[in-house]
Formats: sequence, C-alpha cells, structure tokens
Amino acid sequence: MVQLDNSKIVILGTGGTIAGTAAQAGDNIGYRAAQVGVDQLIRSVASLSSVLGEGNLVTEQVAQVDSKDMGFAIWRELALRCAHWLADRTVKGIVITHGTDTLEETAWFLQSVLQPGKPVVLTCAMRPATALAPDGPQNILDAVTVALDPLAMGVVAVCAGVVHSARDVQKDHPYRLDAFSSGDAGPLGFVEENAVRWVKFDEKATYLSVDSSFFAIESIVDSMPWPRVEIVMNYAGASGAMVDMLVRDGVQGLVAAGTGNGSLHQDLEAALIRAQMAGVKVVRASRCAKGRVLSHSGDRIADSHGLSPVKARVTLMLALLGLQAASPV
Repeated sequence: MVQLDNSKIVILGTGGTIAGTAAQAGDNIGYRAAQVGVDQLIRSVASLSSVLGEGNLVTEQVAQVDSKDMGFAIWRELALRCAHWLADRTVKGIVITHGTDTLEETAWFLQSVLQPGKPVVLTCAMRPATALAPDGPQNILDAVTVALDPLAMGVVAVCAGVVHSARDVQKDHPYRLDAFSSGDAGPLGFVEENAVRWVKFDEKATYLSVDSSFFAIESIVDSMPWPRVEIVMNYAGASGAMVDMLVRDGVQGLVAAGTGNGSLHQDLEAALIRAQMAGVKVVRASRCAKGRVLSHSGDRIADSHGLSPVKARVTLMLALLGLQAASPV
C-alpha cells in the first residue's frame, strides 16, 4: 500500500493589512489593505522553501478584503475551502492570511464549524507589505512552522511568534506588532527559530471527523440568510431603547457585553428580559478583556461560558442555525 506524503501546506489568502500597500514605505497606518495577492505574499518569504521543501505548497485567493469588512459570504467560502483541503490526505495543515481586526471572530467561527483534527493556522500583520520592515513574512513563516508541527491541531492564531487558541485569542492593541493576547488563559506556545515550543494545549477544544465537518458546512451553505444577532453594551446610564428597537426590527439574538461580571444596568436588563419573553435568544458576556462571567442560580440571562462578546455572537448565530458549536451558549 502506497503511503501518501501528508506534508503539503495550503495557504488561503483573504486580504488584510498583511496584503496592504502604502504610497510611502514609512507609512504604517495610511495604507490600503488587501492589495497584494497571496502568491506575491508567499514570494516575499525568502526562507519558506527551506522549511517546506519544494512542491509542498498550494495557494488560493479566497477573498481580498480589509477584515473590518469581513462578512458571512466570505466565512462560508473560507469554511468550504478549508473543509475541502482538510479532507485531502496529502495535506498536513492550512494557513490563512487574514486581517487583524476580525481575526478572532473568524478563528472562532472556523473552530466551531470545522473542529479540525489537522491544524488551521490564521496569521496576519500589523504593517503593510510595503513597510520598511514588514512583519507579514515572518508571521507567515511562523504559521507554516506551526502547521507542520506534529502536535498542532485545531484552529489557532499565530502573530509575533506567539500561538493562541481560537477560543482565547483577542486583539488587544491597535498598533504594536504583538497585538494579540490570550487574556488570562495564556498562549499555547511560541515559535522560536523555526520550531514550536508548546507550553500547553487547548484542552477545551474538540475535534470532529471530516464527515461531521462537511455536515456543518452543508448546513451553513443551505442557510440564507444567516440569523441576525447583535451586540449591545452596558455602560453608565445605559437604557433599553436600543434593545427594544432591535426587537421591533426583527433581531433573532442579542449578546449583552456587560460590565464586570456581566452586570447590566437595570433598564438594559429589563429590556433584555422583555426580548427573551418575545422569543429572542439573549446571552450575557463581559466587556472585560480578562476573566469570564461567573454565573449563579439567580441569573435571569444565560452567560457566555467564558466567550468574549464577539465570539459569543458567533456561537449564538451557529446555535440559531441549529449547529452544535465547540462550546455551547
């Protein structure tokens, strides 16, 4: 029986700052995202062939978008392409180049839908491709290193040499190169000179068979339009007016980004309870960057099981689609 070489890496391009260009090389903020194709990006990574070897790389341009404009149609196509390549026995893993603004949401969406046993590694850049010292090439090289690691599995994010789980990764700085953290959960590992030093594994993640992934993907493809889920925030003087308006407008789900331990202004909480009674699914998260909401028996609104507001929104959308996400809400 012929043994198939499963060292192939697939790189899927979606745009972002990593593919951005600026009129001047010293301009790291006045650039246009999503201008450089994935093939050109890969050519900028001089040492990639020494890590991968010849003929073990496939590239696809799935989208070309500033990730602030990421939407359901691109998520659907990206999930489909990931599922296709994950089913290929010659493929070791997938790398996705992505913008930083919504990377954490895409990562959690893909983990929830695919729950892959192979690595799916999202990477990015904080400087455009035309910068004096772009960070994209090193991040791509690090992402490929993670995708090739025998211990890697599931959806992770790699930026500035740090490996984050899809569940915990969050952008916590608007400019510096090391713009992501995993909150108080901490990173999964670090990439050091073309090798991964794991410090822990994502024990909360679960991994499904390829057949199960295709079932989830088919459900997403067949669902048009996607459920409407919005996020409302608690703050001093918050009212329930926005919630009431959203309910009248037909919203199907609401995530409340509460203060502290998911606390809510009494007027906002009253409106959210009215929304629940009207059939809207409501989940309570915290706007705090670290920690999680600790629930108790008297809570009238369910908590997000540790998910940030944006990731709780992804999970709630999938729940409304009838899909089992990686962590229930």
